[in-house]
Amino acid sequence: MTGKTTSSSSHSQNISFIQRFGSALFYGICSGLITVVNKLVLTSYGFPSFQLLAIGQLIVSIIVLYVARLLNIVHFPQFSRHIFLKIMPLPIFFFGNLLFGLGGTQAVSLPMFTALRRFSIGTTMIGEQFILREKQSSTTQLSVCLMLIGAVIASFDDLTFNWFGYIFLTINNVCTTAQGVVMKQKLVNKDFNQNGLLFYNSCIILGPTILLALFTEDLNKVWNYNRYCDIGFIFAFFFSLLMGFLLNYSTMLCTNYNSPLTTTVVGACKNLFVTYLGMFIGGDYIFSFLNFIGLNISATGSILYSWVTFTQKTSSKITNISEPSTVISEKQKDE
Repeated sequence: MTGKTTSSSSHSQNISFIQRFGSALFYGICSGLITVVNKLVLTSYGFPSFQLLAIGQLIVSIIVLYVARLLNIVHFPQFSRHIFLKIMPLPIFFFGNLLFGLGGTQAVSLPMFTALRRFSIGTTMIGEQFILREKQSSTTQLSVCLMLIGAVIASFDDLTFNWFGYIFLTINNVCTTAQGVVMKQKLVNKDFNQNGLLFYNSCIILGPTILLALFTEDLNKVWNYNRYCDIGFIFAFFFSLLMGFLLNYSTMLCTNYNSPLTTTVVGACKNLFVTYLGMFIGGDYIFSFLNFIGLNISATGSILYSWVTFTQKTSSKITNISEPSTVISEKQKDE
């Protein structure tokens, strides 16, 4: 365990502020865009199957990465019988995160989706502490508490309460925690790079996702769907497929350069924008003062966490760099 902790710390010290902040910003943009576009496809345009939308996103991810490897744009190992064993159990959590996330998006309003997803922050912080052995500062813990308190306040006054959506998002939060922690372990230990992880994850879970769709009535519903000639739907659908790939790629990039907790919180930070947008997109937001206050408390905690994480880690890195020169100068004085 000590060796892994050391490699994790040295790995983080070799990453620049631009890489950390840039990957977090990239993930935040992708996360915000896909939440809105998925809501457009599943709610505004009434597309009947989140499972087939997930299948499309997986296929796009596989095609893009495979073609990129053929063109030598990205590199990851060829498939072997050892790949499946080395990558497990990540595909299980990846599969759950994808399906239950899309199912929850379809079942609840955008503002409630963003509120309930914040509960994954607390579970991710616990997962980091017990599995990755990374303890957070008191200020970070305070910001996480603010986010959770705001989420609780917002969910107390949910005027569109949906048991199906709440259960789906609870499972989604557990899968998010497990996926982030396991992903960080595999990236830090150099088992895979982010391209290999995304490609083989998508390949492995594509089969079970297709089987699941075959055993439901989704294919019949999709066959009878009557908006395939709608230009707006076509654009939103294909944009959702592309964003599915970009979201998964940016998630791995942000987790690699930062931490599972930071990736989870960045997803909550973009929700301030998504929440207000959700009041106009989807047509399913019912205004409530208590709900509105809770959402904003959570957003405040998200902003506080972002400020603490990027400012403290940057100043800490500068201090660590300056310490060796101080030691050298002291040795020279002694000589």
